[in-house]
Amino acid sequence: MHNDPLIIAGKPFSSRLMLGTGKYPDFTVMREAIEASGAEIVTVSIRRVELKSAGHDGLLDALDWNRYQLLPNTAGCRTAAEAVRVAKLARATTGTNWVKLEVIPDARYLLPDPIGTLRAAEELVGEGFTVLPYVQPDAVLARQLEAVGCATVMPLASPIGSGRGLQNAALIATVLDGAGVPIVVDAGLGVPSEAAAALELGADAVLVNTAVAEARDPVAMARAFALGVQAGRAAFLAGRMAKRETSSPSSPEMGVVRLPDPEVPT
Repeated sequence: MHNDPLIIAGKPFSSRLMLGTGKYPDFTVMREAIEASGAEIVTVSIRRVELKSAGHDGLLDALDWNRYQLLPNTAGCRTAAEAVRVAKLARATTGTNWVKLEVIPDARYLLPDPIGTLRAAEELVGEGFTVLPYVQPDAVLARQLEAVGCATVMPLASPIGSGRGLQNAALIATVLDGAGVPIVVDAGLGVPSEAAAALELGADAVLVNTAVAEARDPVAMARAFALGVQAGRAAFLAGRMAKRETSSPSSPEMGVVRLPDPEVPT
């Protein structure tokens, strides 16, 4: 798998697992989980860092950013204008022009606004940002985001933090069909087998936070997700067998000893 890098905005990564930094019990567990995951792209809510929210104060100092690609996100932004402003704040604060774009006006289900996301993406790309937008699995929107210059498209598997798994597989498949940028399945994954299924489907990577941070053993779960992603990618590259309507024996029938059919009493 070493000759199969994930390439985003021209930058290669050996891991196809991205990890979030929220909800961990403390920074020590977070650091150990990220290390165990092998992730090279780590996302941080800049808005919560700036507000010194619980669990976020000091976050930027808790990791060695020479080892990871920092991916600030615009979590908590309800409009395109808010997201653009927070993205610019993130660049000024961190020096990176990478941003995970989130425009989420829906407080109940945390579903992203497609129109606001597209508007913000277009403005941020024009401002020189490397934009990774979080969206619902909509193939038409995905092509539009590609057209304005986004580096990836990140469709949700199921609602953020729900742990419901890959509920939108059929729609994600339409996003994958003909995609010209990496597709990263984001949000809702609960266990490594679901991450593997996303990679088997053809997704280029997954982003996970709650499933690791709220596990009984976050470090062990991070390691398990790393293995799941590796297995899923390997399976995708290997090419699954064709599905059949009927069974197909694994062994040839040649040489099988057959007895006469028993007589059926009349």
